[in-house]
Amino acid sequence: MSSRFAAWLLMAPGLLWLGILMVVPCLLVFALAFFERGTYGGVDWSIFTLENFRRAGDPLYLSILLDSARIAAVSTLLALLIGYPAAYAIMRAPERWQTSLLFLAILPFWTNYLIRTYAWIVLLNPVGLINTVLIHLGLISGPLSILYNEFAVILGLVYSYTPFVILAIYSSLQRLDPSYAEASRDLGAGAIITFIRITLPLTAAGVAAGAVFVFVLSIGNFVTPDLLGGGKLQMIGNLIYDQFLTARDWPFGATLAGLLIAVMMALLMLQAVAANRARGDNGKIA
Repeated sequence: MSSRFAAWLLMAPGLLWLGILMVVPCLLVFALAFFERGTYGGVDWSIFTLENFRRAGDPLYLSILLDSARIAAVSTLLALLIGYPAAYAIMRAPERWQTSLLFLAILPFWTNYLIRTYAWIVLLNPVGLINTVLIHLGLISGPLSILYNEFAVILGLVYSYTPFVILAIYSSLQRLDPSYAEASRDLGAGAIITFIRITLPLTAAGVAAGAVFVFVLSIGNFVTPDLLGGGKLQMIGNLIYDQFLTARDWPFGATLAGLLIAVMMALLMLQAVAANRARGDNGKIA
């Protein structure tokens, strides 16, 4: 048995699983986009049309998509600003503590996503813990409006997805040869210059992977905007959800979902290209 055949044989169960549960549903969603909504909802398979794509180009829906991308981008940036120092600190910690610190970083994943989101509602509401403590300390005279707005949504997204950034960047830092930083310091570079010119470029693949994880998951999220946004903030995920379950316009919902999938696939492809280039650059350095 050749090694190539053995490799394909080992990958076959995973590829079959992905094909049935991801590729086939995506193709079905893509097909729905070319038909019209039935009289009582669902799909009228007898009418082939491109009207759904024209509707998706309406300024109203484009503005929702752009707002979703902006919120996802802000969440991604904040997650990177929090996650990179955390991953770096874990990597620099004594080896016996690193596993425990990583466990603490991913500990929120052990709790149901809805429970974690509702916990933020308890913390952020006008009579919640944060406002109560600030009022008792005399820092504010009245409760802050930090719930049911964009701030609360971004906070919830950053909290939920920062562990992905920590894991991705920590993995890149672990593979980084410490001799590069040592050589930089021996040549007279300070800690900041060494980080900017050596550490950060060589961990760019991990940064890109973490950023794509957060952005892709944030832009399509509908639970956090619905709960922490209080229904006042419309993101593309909520719009798709409403088209399928409220308006019962499956073809238009499928069109919006298809566009979102296309954006996600493009980002994943760019991340893969960046990762390949980073590996090539590391090989040249080595």
